[in-house]
Amino acid sequence: MNAHKIAAQVWAVHADVHTDTRFEGIWPIPHGVTLNSYLVTGTKTALIDLAKDWAGSIDQLETQLASAGSSFEKIDYLILNHLEPDHTAFIIEMRKRNPKVEIISTPKGISMVRKFFKIEDNLREVKNGDTLDLGSTILEFFETPNIHWPETMMTYDRQNKILFSCDGFGSYGALGDRIFDDEFTAEEHAFFEKESLRYYANIVASFSTFVRKALEKLADLPVQVVAPSHGMVWRTHPDEIISRYARYAGYNTGSPCEKEICVIWGSMYGYTKQGLDAVLEGIKAEGVSVTVHQVPDTDASFVLADAYKAAGLVLAMPTYEYKMFPPMAHILDLFERKHFIEKKALRIGSWGWVGGAKKEYEQRIANFTWTCVESVEWQGLPSTEDLALLRERGSELARLVKRG
Repeated sequence: MNAHKIAAQVWAVHADVHTDTRFEGIWPIPHGVTLNSYLVTGTKTALIDLAKDWAGSIDQLETQLASAGSSFEKIDYLILNHLEPDHTAFIIEMRKRNPKVEIISTPKGISMVRKFFKIEDNLREVKNGDTLDLGSTILEFFETPNIHWPETMMTYDRQNKILFSCDGFGSYGALGDRIFDDEFTAEEHAFFEKESLRYYANIVASFSTFVRKALEKLADLPVQVVAPSHGMVWRTHPDEIISRYARYAGYNTGSPCEKEICVIWGSMYGYTKQGLDAVLEGIKAEGVSVTVHQVPDTDASFVLADAYKAAGLVLAMPTYEYKMFPPMAHILDLFERKHFIEKKALRIGSWGWVGGAKKEYEQRIANFTWTCVESVEWQGLPSTEDLALLRERGSELARLVKRG
C-alpha cells in the first residue's frame, strides 16, 4: 500500500491494525483501527505523529514512507500532538535510527517525552500560535489540552488548510486502501459514524467540556481537510466530522440527546427479563426508538455508545448478594467516569430472598442529575399487577423522552 497524497507536499501514511488486543487495553476493535501519521516535506521534512509497533503497523508505515520518497531516517522533525503510546511508542527505535531528529510538542508533551521515554536531547517546546517553517510550508500549533490528555495540541498547515488533529475527530475502524471521506459509500459512512460515536463515548466523553473549548478556539480557522490519527481523512466534507464531534460533545454538557431510549439489562433466571418485556411494550406503545443491550453479553464499549446519545435509559437488573447485578454496577461506574448526566431513567428488577439493588443504585446515581421514573421491584416472578405497572412505567419514560 502506498502513501496517500493529500496536497502537493503532504502525504497520509497509515497502518491498519487488526488484532484481538483491545484498544487502551479495554475497548474491543472487531473492525480494526487505523494509526495515521502525516508526512510534510519542504526544505525540511516533518512527520506528524507516530505509532506503536502493533500488529505490523511499523512495516506498513515504512512501506508508505518509502513510496513517498522518505523514511524514518530522513525525518528532520517529529511532531507529537499527543503522547499516548499508540502515537509515540516507536519513538525509542526511531531515535536510534535517527538520533538527530528534533522532537516537537507542547511543554507538557516534552515533559512526557522525558519521563515516558527517557529522551533528553533535541527537544523543542511549542505553545499556542508558534510556527515551524519547513521551507515551503508553515505549520502552526494550537494547544487543545485534555482531548484527551493534558498535553495535546493540533497542528495546522497554513498553505493547504489542513488540520492534523490527532485523537480529535477520530474513529475506530480500519480503512484499507481508501482513506478519504469521498471514497466511501453512504452505507460505509453510516458504519463509520457508529464507530466514531463508539470511539467518542469510550475515549473522549469524559472531556467534552474541553472538546467544546477546542472547537471554539478553532472556529475561525479555515479548514479544508481534517486529518486525524484514527479514521478517515476528511477532504471533501470536513464540516461533517467537526459538526459530529460538536454534537457528541453536547450529549453530556447540556445540549439535547437523541429522543430515543437505550435499554440495558441483565437477568439471572429470566424474572427480570419478564418484567423488562412489559416495559418494552409500554415504550413501543409510545413509538419511541429503542436499542437493547444485555450485559455482560454485550461489551460495555457498545453499551456506552448507544447510552451516551440516548435521552432515556432503562436499567433492568436483579438484586445480587444484597446489591446490584455486578455487570450493571460496572456499567454505572463507566457512566460516572464518562459523565452521563441529565438522562431520563427507569430502573427495574426482581429480587430473591431480599432486595438491595435499589438502594445501591440510588446511591450510585445521586450525582448524575437524572430525571427518574419511579423504580419497580418485585420478588421472584412478576405478578399480573407488576406487569401492568411495568408497562405503564415504560410508557411514562417514553413520554418524558418525547417531551425532551
